[in-house]
Amino acid sequence: MRVMVIIKANKESEAGMMPSQKMLTEMGKYNDELIKAGIMLAGEGLHPSRKAKRVHLVRGRKPTVTDGPFAETKELIAGFWLWKVKSLDEAVEWIKRMPDCGESEEGQVEIRQVFEMEDFGAEYTPELRKQEERQRAQLSARK
Repeated sequence: MRVMVIIKANKESEAGMMPSQKMLTEMGKYNDELIKAGIMLAGEGLHPSRKAKRVHLVRGRKPTVTDGPFAETKELIAGFWLWKVKSLDEAVEWIKRMPDCGESEEGQVEIRQVFEMEDFGAEYTPELRKQEERQRAQLSARK
């Protein structure tokens, strides 16, 4: 199963505080462990929400755009990983091995399972499957 591991933002990440060299070194080692174990597929940190835009979509209306920063820090994301694991429990065990929160007193991580083609059932027709496979092949070719 694939999961997205979502690193929640905090006051420090939203203030644009960059991680220390020590933290970057520890996270680099942790990422090496994830890669060696065949778990990590992708991972990135995100700029604070003050550099972001939020687009609100309502059917039949023009989209509205709001510039950051956004008030509710607990709803924001500071970074993510995409992992391939056997179970959510395995992902939790890897999170428990993650380096400390850095300069922050605490942090929060959310783990969400990624949909696979077979999760969509009969509505996911052979034509839609072929389209998805073509799109994945195109994306892989760009790497």
